[in-house]
Parts: sequence; structure tokens; C-alpha cells
Amino acid sequence: MGNCCSNDGPVGIGGGGAVSFHDGGFGGGAADAVEHFLRSRGVPFSQIELSLSAANLLDQDVFSKSDPMAVIFAKRRDGTLEEIGRSEVILNSLNPSWITKITVNYQFEVTQPLVFQVYDVDSQFHNVPEKMLKLEEQQFLGEAQCLLSEVVTRPTGLLTLNLDHREQQGPHPKKFGTLTVHAEECVGSKTMVEMVFRCVDLENKDLFSKSDPFLLISKITESGVAIPVCKTEENPLNIECFNFNSNGKHDLIGKVVKSLAQLESLHHSQCGENLFFPTGVGHDHHNKVLTSQIYVEKFTESKQQTFLDYIAGGFEMNFMVAVDFTASNGNPRLPDSLHYIDPTGRPNAYQRAILEVGDVLQFYDSDKRFPAWGFGARPIDGPVSHCFNLNGSTYQPEVEGIQGIMSAYISALYNVSLAGPTLFGPVINTAASIASRSFTSGRQKYFVLLIVTDGVITDLQETKDALVKASDLPLSILIVGVGGADFKEMEILDADKGERLESSTGRVASRDIVQFVPLRDVQHGEMSVVQSLLAELPGQFMSYMRTRDVQPLN
Repeated sequence: MGNCCSNDGPVGIGGGGAVSFHDGGFGGGAADAVEHFLRSRGVPFSQIELSLSAANLLDQDVFSKSDPMAVIFAKRRDGTLEEIGRSEVILNSLNPSWITKITVNYQFEVTQPLVFQVYDVDSQFHNVPEKMLKLEEQQFLGEAQCLLSEVVTRPTGLLTLNLDHREQQGPHPKKFGTLTVHAEECVGSKTMVEMVFRCVDLENKDLFSKSDPFLLISKITESGVAIPVCKTEENPLNIECFNFNSNGKHDLIGKVVKSLAQLESLHHSQCGENLFFPTGVGHDHHNKVLTSQIYVEKFTESKQQTFLDYIAGGFEMNFMVAVDFTASNGNPRLPDSLHYIDPTGRPNAYQRAILEVGDVLQFYDSDKRFPAWGFGARPIDGPVSHCFNLNGSTYQPEVEGIQGIMSAYISALYNVSLAGPTLFGPVINTAASIASRSFTSGRQKYFVLLIVTDGVITDLQETKDALVKASDLPLSILIVGVGGADFKEMEILDADKGERLESSTGRVASRDIVQFVPLRDVQHGEMSVVQSLLAELPGQFMSYMRTRDVQPLN
């Protein structure tokens, strides 16, 4: 049976022996291959089509109405704008509905600020292609901003924004109309193609044994990012057959370049396609046709439910947070403490982790009321608690919004004494109890618990028991390690290497629900802590929905 592995570029598909190559070879066929992919890499980004319309635009023309065009920008971290696309120009309209759809790549693990600008295109430029228009030569009608997640989490996929003017001043703001954004996931993002390949008469590359062939299938865009392939695209797939070598220097046996439509045609005709071997470079480049052939034994196409299908159907992701208040963090009143509140407003490591994760997840939670706990501290005149409400309430752990978490956290620092030891079990069991009650009542909710900690846990087996039990619930747990402790034991909880947790009674976790990252590892790299933590979350969400056969409500 073959093996399927995925990176950010090519997708490799391998086979045992030298005969058959399957698109997913994890024992259970295609479904298990998808399961493995989702668990190991999260869900690749989806392509979203944005449609725009506006109402009550300013009329800037004297003898006719404005001729509006919309432009969409992505806002970078440094505040600069990168243009994504433009609509067509609609003549004489203050209430345009643009036909042109603009495609953006949706990524769950990052916030994606979008800026929409509307211009009145001067009549002298009406014969100029939209992409060639200089925006500074057009009349600015207004702009609006939002996050892509704000649109895709709307049940209707519609978000209406007020247009503002960058030069607007005065106590009585002028109205510049509204802009409505409609988001729809591209069909190609929901399409899965299953193929089985068979190769014959492959050249033997090994001296004393037969070759160990595997296929490498890749489709790389101009930007170098692998995107979902849909049947209607003519972009060819590069299918290369290699002889495996343990030193990593695999020998190319031959290759073919075919589109999905051509591969489907090969399947229907049951004909083989000769591999070729590229020889020469530059102008002397030519292909040596080989006697080796590749057959498409199976070609099936199906539509898959996606993460965004569930979100559009009303599923929510409820954010919960637990903060480590053990004494190893240091005296919060001293600058060297991990809990030190900087008077300049610079967030400490705990605040950073909460803010960055919360900024992404808050838009998937409609009421934005978040349970927040602390552990490892002694409340005033009380024993050490390993799960206390951060807001000081006896019964109600929820706070209002991300800022509510931050306020409760700072307040708790002045109302508890840091103690120990570091126990995760009570907090995990409390979160699991909330998820269990929601599951029992049939609510469309999935829960995400963020644990921020500075030390190695002392109840490792109890934590494993709690995690194994929680693996059956709609719950994922994100752990951020702060400070300089040795977090090797934490990595045991994150089953990225495929070894599922086992409880003290021998029960194995039904799925991997933990993602761990030490904050210091990503402080200076290109990938932020949010991306590292959240990359697996949609995959864990989909894994739960599939194993429970939960369908989105559309």
C-alpha cells in the first residue's frame, strides 16, 4: 500500500514494491489518508471568492452619477497595503453591484485585515483596462476595513460596512454610503480527487536489487505555494517517479506532465502514458521517451465538507484560557517575573499569548464570553487551588471579551499568592466538563482551551488520563510554554509524531487534541506563536466531526 506525505510544496505518493501507487495508503484508503493529512498538517488554506456591492455612494459627477470601481487590499503587519484585486467600472451608479469576483486565500491561523477602497473613475479613463488605472488619478469615494474572518463567520457570508473618507473632519461625520462584502468558498477548495497509479517496465536503478520506486506529484503556483487543484484547471501536474535511496539522493526514473482532465481521460481509456526523461539544458533541452509507462487505475472525484462549511452552518469555536500562577514565575512586582506588568504597557509573555491567540479565535465565538481560570495559586485566606475563576467569582468563570480576560488576569495577580505545584489535570477536567455538557445538549460548539505555563507539569499521568478522556469531546487544547524551563515532557502531550496518548488504564486517545509550542522558539522566527499553535486546529475540528459523523447545517 502506498504512502502519502505532504509539505508546503510537492506532494509525494509512494508505493510498496514497484507496481501500484495510491493517493492514500494508511490502511483504510482515501479517508484515512485525508485523516492523517488533517492531523499532521491542519487544513490547507481555502480560496474565498469575495463579491462586492455598495449603496448610497457620493455623487461626484456634475452631469451624471459616479462611475465606481472597488479595490481590495491586504493590510500587512507594518500597515502597508498590498493590492489583491479590482472590480470592473460600473457607469452612472450610486448603488453598484460589481460582477467581478476577487479571490483571496483564507488561513485560519492568522488574522487577515482587508481594506476596501471605492473610486469614481473619470470618463477620460473609461477605455483603459481597470488594472492599468492609476488610483491617484481617480476620485476617492471612501474606504472600509474588516478582517476576513469577520466575513466568513457570518451565517449568510454577508457583512455590511460603513464607508469612511480619509480626509473627513469635524464633529458631524458625513455619510459616504455602505459597502457589502459577500464571501463564498471556491468549489475547488471542496473537491477531492482519488487516484491509483500503476507503473510498468520501470528502469532498474539499483545494482544488486530491484528499484524502490515512489511517485512525487506537485503543482506549484508562481508564488511557490501549493493550492487545492480543481478539475477545471488546466494547470498540469508534474508526476515524477524516483528510485528511493536512504541517503536522500533519490534517482529520477522518469516523469509525465498531465492535467487532471488528461489523467481522467487516461483512466477512461485504460491506456498507459510513456514516461520521459529530461535531458540537456537551455536550448538543447529535449525529452527522452522511455518504454516505462504509467496507468491511472482509478480516478474518482468527490465533494468534501470543509471547515468553513461547518462555520457557515452555525458551528462556533468557544475560547477558554487557563493561566499558570505557580511561584516559579517569580514575584509579579519585580521586573524579572514572567507575570510583571510593565507600566509602559508592553505585554508580558502571558499577555502576549492570550492576546495573539484570542485575537484569532474571538471571531468564531458569537457571544465573546470566555471562561478564564488560574491554577497553582493560593487565593486570599484559602488553600492552594489548581482551578480558580480568574475574575474572582465563586460560580461564574466567564468574562467579557479578550480585554475582560486581560483585566481579570491583572486583578488576580493582586489577589492571589503564587504557590504550586503545576497541575494541569483539574483545569483540563473542568474544560472537558463544559464541552461534555454542550455535547450532551446537542449544541453546535467546539471548545478550545489555551493553557499558558512556565514550568513542567508534576501530574503528567493524571494529565494524560484527562486528555485521553477529553479526546472523545469537541475540545482542543493549546499549550504555550513561557520562560526558560525544559519543556520536553510537554512535547509528549503533543502527539505530532503519531504516538497517541495512553491512559493509566491502557486506554488510547481517540485523536490528538493537543498542540504545544514554547514561546521562545517562535519569538524571532517567521512563524508567529499564533500560527504555530493554531495551524492544527481546523484539522482537529474536522477530525472530530468526521469521527462523529457530524454534518454541517446549511
